[in-house]
Amino acid sequence: MILAEAQDPTLQTFENDVWWIVLIKLLGVFVILLLLTLFTINYERKVVARMAVRPGPNQVGPKGWLQSLSDGIKLPFKEEIIPITADKVVYFIAPVISATTAFTAFAVIPFGPVVSIFGHQTALQLTDVPVSVLVLLACSSMAVYGVVLAGWASGSTYPLLGGLRSSAQMISYEVAMGLSIVAVFMTAGTMSTSQIVKAQAGNEQSSIDILGWHPTPPSWYAVLLLPSFIIYAISAVGETNRAPFDLPEAESELVGGFHTEYSSFKFALFFLAEYINMITVSALCTTLFLGGWRAPWPITAFWSDANSGWFALIWWLLKVLILLFGFIWLRATLPRLRYDQFMRFGWKILIPVNLVWILFLAGVRVLNNETSDRNKWLIIGGVVIAVVLVAVFWPSGRKEPVKSLEEQLAARPPGSFPVPPLDLQVPPSPRARRAVAEREPATVGGGTTETPDDTPDEEV
Repeated sequence: MILAEAQDPTLQTFENDVWWIVLIKLLGVFVILLLLTLFTINYERKVVARMAVRPGPNQVGPKGWLQSLSDGIKLPFKEEIIPITADKVVYFIAPVISATTAFTAFAVIPFGPVVSIFGHQTALQLTDVPVSVLVLLACSSMAVYGVVLAGWASGSTYPLLGGLRSSAQMISYEVAMGLSIVAVFMTAGTMSTSQIVKAQAGNEQSSIDILGWHPTPPSWYAVLLLPSFIIYAISAVGETNRAPFDLPEAESELVGGFHTEYSSFKFALFFLAEYINMITVSALCTTLFLGGWRAPWPITAFWSDANSGWFALIWWLLKVLILLFGFIWLRATLPRLRYDQFMRFGWKILIPVNLVWILFLAGVRVLNNETSDRNKWLIIGGVVIAVVLVAVFWPSGRKEPVKSLEEQLAARPPGSFPVPPLDLQVPPSPRARRAVAEREPATVGGGTTETPDDTPDEEV
């Protein structure tokens, strides 16, 4: 294989691929996903172990790096236990749906520019269509069916509850994720993944004059569309059911979630689908917001051939690994949210903020086309100031007065089951209340007799 000139692929590039080139790229995508999954599992174990100051995997292979491979070989040979009440057909189809949709989503992810493979010019991307991003969203929507069917087909209560909770979570945060991508469509003017990467190229070559270097960085949408990038990053964590949003698999509530009754190879498919989904949303974030396979600006400023040929695959891989590290970092640091807090955050914060940002961006584009530069910036500044003032002076909701513990206990209907109050302050036990009453000063003639401060500890 010979390096080719740096060339951006077009939709016509994929139409000219011969069938055996397509098969080679299909096999390459499959192998890359499997290797990245094995690496990510060990990567997560080692990073979390490092953060928790413990060894982590260190027995299988050099420094434990073959531990995930041994686990992957072991899982298919473990005993498979199928519940008697399970729907056998749906029970088998559910993990296949999850794994298939996870692999399919990677078909439109660009890895690099046009290169030469055995003398044929082809792009480092399996395929591309004018609506590639919609293909990715469709695959993530179909993945919900695998989760719901797995919970229902198991014939058990906890998997059913986990499947329902997971489907509600994935659908809710998929709405926020889809809205965050709308800003990318509006700015790039296309839904093709390869063309979105091309739109973020900017002027990658630096120029030199008598005063020195004057490089112009590429126009990454993570900077130009920062609110969309932040919302996408949050929604991606919720979409993949990862901590601190791993509520469908909350061990303290639902055991293992929708795949509680799965074992052996079927459980391995769910496990594989989860990590491939992490890689997919990281690769999509790289494509939409981080310039795709293009090298970062400081490198392109001094190395003009950084984006040529197979070098581009290195930059793409580094960006994906950095985003995967973000997933792992969140798991090691943040506690799990309550389910109501999580759903409220998605529907009442992420989606409204996304809608306001899209309207603001659309207004800026209209002003950019119809008004002068001076009036445009005056209008934008006025809108920003108005939004800030509204956010600062917006009246807060009326708060109910906080009731004491005795008032909350007295308000309970007689004979009702004692539940903790809403603020999660568990009432003290009767033994603790008696101990407090015994330590209170005795009342004498309407006053109190206090224990002097210099009383020895033995007498108190």
